Amino acid sequence: MDDLRTTLLTLAADERRDFGVFIQRQRRKAAGRQDSRLYELLVQPKQLTAPTHRQALPRRAQPRGLLRAAQAPAAPPHRFPAFAPAALDTTAAASVRGQLTLAQYLFEAGIPRLAWSTLRKAEKLAYDNEQYEPLNAVYNLQIQYANSPHAEPLTEIIARRHLNKKAADEEERANIADSLLRLRLRESRKKGRAGAPLDALMHDILVEYDLQEAFARSPSLLCRLMSIARSAMLVRRDFATFAVFIERCYRLMERRHGFAPAHRSYRLRLLYMLAHALYRSRRFAESVAYLEQGRAILAAAPSRQFTEFGSRFTMLLAANYSFLRRNADSIGLLEKTLQATPALPLLDDLTARLQLTFHYFAEGKFQKANLTLISMARTDHWLEQHLGLEWLLNRNVGEMLIQLELGNPDLALNRLHAIERTLREQFPATPAPEAASPGAAVPAGGPYCYVLGYLALVRKIIDDPAAARTPAFAAQAENLSTFMPLEREDLQARSFYAWLHARMLGRPYYEVLLEVAEL
Repeated sequence: MDDLRTTLLTLAADERRDFGVFIQRQRRKAAGRQDSRLYELLVQPKQLTAPTHRQALPRRAQPRGLLRAAQAPAAPPHRFPAFAPAALDTTAAASVRGQLTLAQYLFEAGIPRLAWSTLRKAEKLAYDNEQYEPLNAVYNLQIQYANSPHAEPLTEIIARRHLNKKAADEEERANIADSLLRLRLRESRKKGRAGAPLDALMHDILVEYDLQEAFARSPSLLCRLMSIARSAMLVRRDFATFAVFIERCYRLMERRHGFAPAHRSYRLRLLYMLAHALYRSRRFAESVAYLEQGRAILAAAPSRQFTEFGSRFTMLLAANYSFLRRNADSIGLLEKTLQATPALPLLDDLTARLQLTFHYFAEGKFQKANLTLISMARTDHWLEQHLGLEWLLNRNVGEMLIQLELGNPDLALNRLHAIERTLREQFPATPAPEAASPGAAVPAGGPYCYVLGYLALVRKIIDDPAAARTPAFAAQAENLSTFMPLEREDLQARSFYAWLHARMLGRPYYEVLLEVAEL
């Protein structure tokens, strides 16, 4: 309380008056306006004794509101201009910069003890959160005022600054490597699966910029690297390679350096990417093990991080359970998540509902699956704009199969026609004579031409349910599976193929799905 009073008394008379108005405006909705009352007492010419404070102040009065007004790095109007820099920083380093600004102000106001105390807080915050650039500014200010009796030994400050400069330099080189890696991955992607292997690309760049150890030491840099690699693998669908790569990197980080509490969000991102890659590689039990690690970390995490990661971990866990013969547990997890308070963000909510329809479908609960789709209450155009064409295709193909299972072939056929129309309009065929070069002809549907082939088989079942058991149908289905290699497709595509295969075999869908997932 004394330090806060000292800081407030550095203000000029007109600034004190303005600050009092500022506090009243900020706390207008707060019951009792405790901050305003506390401020009035603290800036009295005569300092109050502790007993007098207790009598004059309401029981709940705390200096936190005033401290936030003086130090908080939030955007206007939450910080008083006398304590704020001209351009307010709203990045992850904002809290450090706010404390740095206050320390500079306190030095200029002739309060070095309090300024040094603020600098130490800024240093710890920046160090814990790997904010190398603002941490360098903290050290420079400490060196500038190292002659103060409240300062730490100058040699120690300089040593810490040199270590931080090394980390800052690694981050700059990582930014260069980041851009180079993206460029080379784009070039490699043009060659398709014949492109350079991911490990070779990354190894060359890391060696060139001397970053092998940096990525194994810094969770933030490792997370960035894995995010880039994951984007490339999602395009190439080379999940097995990525799963091996990220697992090796994660274990190396965990074994050599570990994860500090400030690295919790990076660790959660890495665990999710690893668990997702293992799921797409059909290593379900291993994926669940990493997801459980993440959920244990989330249980002790701030609510903000739970909001960011909780639904993603739950949805991926439910997807894994389905392929471990625990589909009922999948349904329970998703139902609980959708009923929880606060509600999921809209896009997460819609994705969870879509996933839940597939789990209901696997259990033969077609009516529940249909009601879940209806509860989305969004048009196809809206869903495509916000969640993408592939998401929309999964939803619409799922709805078509649900209607067919419910005994509504006319509704299923309407949905089939709508899917065909969408694909043919967006990806019209390019006949060979019109192609730019020999062999460049593009079939209708473009990258989703196999979906049109799948729909042609479903149309045969709609017209004649017994057609699925004929040799001619089996031959066409075999051609489809050859054209759409299952080892490269995700599990949603496998689920659609499994439905077709179950009709051909006359067996329960879920049993066939589990068999197809193991191919």
